[in-house]
Amino acid sequence: MAENIYPIYDQMMSRSDKEKLLHQHGLMVWFTGLSGSGKSTIAMGVERELHKRGILCRILDGDNIRAGINSNLGFSAEDRMENIRRIAEIGKLFVQTGIVTLACFVSPTNDLRMLARNIIGEEDFKDVFVSTPLEECERRDVKGLYARARMGEVKNFTGISAPFEIPENPALEIDTSRLALEESVNRVVMMILNSF
Repeated sequence: MAENIYPIYDQMMSRSDKEKLLHQHGLMVWFTGLSGSGKSTIAMGVERELHKRGILCRILDGDNIRAGINSNLGFSAEDRMENIRRIAEIGKLFVQTGIVTLACFVSPTNDLRMLARNIIGEEDFKDVFVSTPLEECERRDVKGLYARARMGEVKNFTGISAPFEIPENPALEIDTSRLALEESVNRVVMMILNSF
């Protein structure tokens, strides 16, 4: 911990006070999977469904995080770790405020995902492995990144020039090449509602 920092946590409103105000519980749903697997698409559907039920959500994804707070980070192993660490710390603040937080990040290694889980806390962390096969993600290639990675223009690209480790025992696994969006969203919503 940095010097000259004096935490005042015991003087702040408690998490339970905030959850009572919102009539909900904070939770981190961590979506992992290859680029183009459908992580953010599912999360946006989940956000809409939870909003209909009066549950406050916040989506964190690579685009809104790397465009702002993590704009100084690249894709080296060290930068990826710092990216996930910052995301987890931000997510923890949302969760402790009683907000259901949907984090959509490739987070390609078990170590990175464990880092996030340890920061947020086991009881507040649900991981969803969006297991859409590489071939389907590459076929979609929404951002054109796979094509650029295949040409060597994008270095350390997960699935092409950098590995992706299959998650160990995720809370939920969804393959968007086999499941419709509505069913994928419903499965995540039910997992969240059953976590409260």
